[in-house]
Amino acid sequence: MSNEHVDEISGIATTGHEWDGIKELNNPLPRWWVITFYVTIAWAAAYTIAYPAWPMLSSATKGVLGFSSRNDVKKELAAAEAAKGNYVAAIEQNTVSEIVANDALREFAVAAGGAAFKVNCVQCHGSGAQGSAGFPNLNDDDWLWGGKAEQIQETIMHGIRFASDLDTRVSEMPAFGDIITPEQITQVSAYVASLSGAVKDASLVEPGARVFAENCVACHGDKAQGNRELGAPNLTDAIWLYGSGETAIAAQVRAPKHGVMPAWAGRLGQTAVKELTVYVHSLGGGE
Repeated sequence: MSNEHVDEISGIATTGHEWDGIKELNNPLPRWWVITFYVTIAWAAAYTIAYPAWPMLSSATKGVLGFSSRNDVKKELAAAEAAKGNYVAAIEQNTVSEIVANDALREFAVAAGGAAFKVNCVQCHGSGAQGSAGFPNLNDDDWLWGGKAEQIQETIMHGIRFASDLDTRVSEMPAFGDIITPEQITQVSAYVASLSGAVKDASLVEPGARVFAENCVACHGDKAQGNRELGAPNLTDAIWLYGSGETAIAAQVRAPKHGVMPAWAGRLGQTAVKELTVYVHSLGGGE
């Protein structure tokens, strides 16, 4: 005699499971679901035969189709290299001014130069090329050595005060603490500060102008607007490499700081230097 229990309402046998008076009906799974389930099993078995799937001790099964994602990546990289080959060749053959004037080449060079900048230059100039104390902001239009494409290229190629490159940019401001008196340093600092802002004691400006005329015009010019041939900065704007204000100016006059930038031509090669040049020129301050 069967002990199977049949639900009085639905007429379907129960599984024998019961919880809190609720019994589970023994409904069969829908046929479409069962078919789908078996199809997925068959698909999985076929997949493991066709493609790499089962791990072995030192490798894995290769699959009868011989598929390899590594080979696909290699092919894609090779295709990318081939696609940019024409651009690289054109950059090698053209000057930086010609590259800047060519929309397609400029766009490619800016992208490649931006990548080179992130690897080699952000440590000093910052991720946004905004610089910091002692490291120039490359986004403005204030350039010690000039902001034309060729001038930027020259600076990147040979660096600044880089001893191992004979063509490096060189400019050194004398330590005026050994040349003029402390009082004169205070006066000339007040004069220089007055060229782009207010000073604490206006009575120091006139004698400071005389000190400037006697000691500083040879490099900075009689209007204090600098000299790019010498790398002498413009003192009439509000852009300062080592800090603004009379105190910071006096410190630089007394014992000037001289930064060093590596020569990148030997490290990156001419093509990468051109790309980096075009990128820096594109930041907004290029002339």
